[in-house]
Amino acid sequence: SELLEKAEEMDNNFFLESISKISKSYKKWILIGSLPIKLSKKLLANRSVLFNPNGKITSYYDKIHMFDVKLSKKEKYEESKKFLAGKKKVLVKLPWGLLGLSICYDVRFPNLYRELAQKGAIFMTVPSAFTKTTGEKHWHTLLKARAIENFSYIFAAAQTGKHFNDRLTYGHSLIISPDGKILKEKEKGEGFIIARIDESLPKKLRAKIPSLKSN
Repeated sequence: SELLEKAEEMDNNFFLESISKISKSYKKWILIGSLPIKLSKKLLANRSVLFNPNGKITSYYDKIHMFDVKLSKKEKYEESKKFLAGKKKVLVKLPWGLLGLSICYDVRFPNLYRELAQKGAIFMTVPSAFTKTTGEKHWHTLLKARAIENFSYIFAAAQTGKHFNDRLTYGHSLIISPDGKILKEKEKGEGFIIARIDESLPKKLRAKIPSLKSN
């Protein structure tokens, strides 16, 4: 397919090299979410890649849960035909606390986030390309639930618009606080969002309601 033909491996990847230069230039942490990485002639990884302020890749996560669904007679997705599911849960140490990585459809599997939170994650990233169909019904609810259950900040960058094969994505990038409050939302179109956070808040909430201590 076109995706397999155009996807690159991690080494000598033009896009990743470009992001590395930007990260180094601005001295910022940058997470690139949901990038197709070529593993073989027939398989890709759905990968989220984290750069540190020196432009170095510090970690990456391959999406564990494949989006194999049939929403209607016309709308069907079989991600596992082209992508190999990841097997490793990923935690990254940032200057402000531990970050747990995830991608899109993973958000429907709460145990992934609970395990990351129990290991100390106070931030969760969920870069996504939610379909318009499922996004309108479930996007906000799922993300707020993951934030509240784990008393964690949720950062969910979301693809929006119309794509190849007339695929529609929902958008609505969100930053959600550990108590479930939407701190910032990109309601329409393309752009970026910024919110002020308090990295001490997850610990305070977890002390008041210690639900992560038992299963």
